[in-house]
Amino acid sequence: MIKFEKIKLKNNLTVIVHQDKSSPMACLNILYDVGARDEDESKTGFAHLFEHLMFGGSINIPNYDEPLQLVGGENNAFTTNDITNYYCTVPAENLETAFWLESDRMLSLAFTDKSLEVQRSVVIEEFKQRYLNQPYGDVWLLLRPLCYKVHPYKWATIGKEISHIENATMDDVRSFFKKHYHPANAIMVVTGNVELDQVKQLCTKWFEPIPEIPKPKRDLPVEPKQTEARKLTVERDVPVSSIYKAYHMCSRFDKEYHAFDLLSDILSRGNSSRLYNALVKEDPLFSEINAYVMGDFDKGLFVVSGKLSEGVEMDTAEKAIIKELEKVRTELVSETELQKCKNKVESSITFSETDILNKATNLAISELLGDAKLINEEIGKYLAVTTTDIKNIASVTLTETNCSTLYYLKKK
Repeated sequence: MIKFEKIKLKNNLTVIVHQDKSSPMACLNILYDVGARDEDESKTGFAHLFEHLMFGGSINIPNYDEPLQLVGGENNAFTTNDITNYYCTVPAENLETAFWLESDRMLSLAFTDKSLEVQRSVVIEEFKQRYLNQPYGDVWLLLRPLCYKVHPYKWATIGKEISHIENATMDDVRSFFKKHYHPANAIMVVTGNVELDQVKQLCTKWFEPIPEIPKPKRDLPVEPKQTEARKLTVERDVPVSSIYKAYHMCSRFDKEYHAFDLLSDILSRGNSSRLYNALVKEDPLFSEINAYVMGDFDKGLFVVSGKLSEGVEMDTAEKAIIKELEKVRTELVSETELQKCKNKVESSITFSETDILNKATNLAISELLGDAKLINEEIGKYLAVTTTDIKNIASVTLTETNCSTLYYLKKK
């Protein structure tokens, strides 16, 4: 059980405080309710570009990293299709430094031509290295638009194409910041060796003076139901051929989500999982195979992907995957099999709660999902899943008419 207190500042910033006296450290985590899904289709990659720009310094603090390092702290951030998350960890006695830094860049990020050009170059290079020049790097640049036809999940967090970042103007940058980076669109979580009164005082000093801006309304297009199989074949200079099968599933908010997550574990978590046993160990059609959920806030994807063993034909490999999926569609998994996966999930969640950064991030996400108290309900939701629940979601979801398949072939 993670105990916490919740505060709402006058400017509508939500603040959550969790005290953990076992740690000498403190963590300040700020989640902004903006991700790649909030971008204009002609200007993609902005949420991720902003993650980089936020480290380019503010008006009063030109070098963001230096003051943090001087007090023994560290920081980082990540962007997804749904959120952008920033965090600092510092020795608890230096918590105010984190408040100073984070509040200043929320209030007065430095918009300079130099910073934009530097970060633009960094992001473009990242696009090339991770997505264009790396084996299998462009998989999601291909698979997303195959799966999604109208919803903005059809582009990756990095963006649809390099030109969108190349053509980003200072006006574009200022407009994006003003719309999304303000108290009402953020959730701040403070964890570690902290006192509630101390955090309240620091919030009043550093964050409450930031003006309130109304939270932007989100009106995203709804992806229509897929009614026929979609397939795409590409050839690339890669070591082995791969296959990616993506099925539309529920959102992270829906009650079926935990059943989907457990189904992915039944299929591929560990060396005793179904796909590993059948298709790597017993009949080695694949050198590796995985099943996983994307965990998106809007309706997401359940993905099965694998790298084919040398000499195996793509048609043979795909039929073997479909055969294994048909088993979970038509037969109940055993209680023992399901319980084993539940035990692993419970262990993973419990272990993650020993880390103040994990707790900070998960509290922020839980609050965004509806209420921070959801963090204490996660294990119960997994344990409540039945073998019938698994069969029901599999039978509806794991069909070819609900599937987009990418055949990623080794160039001959």
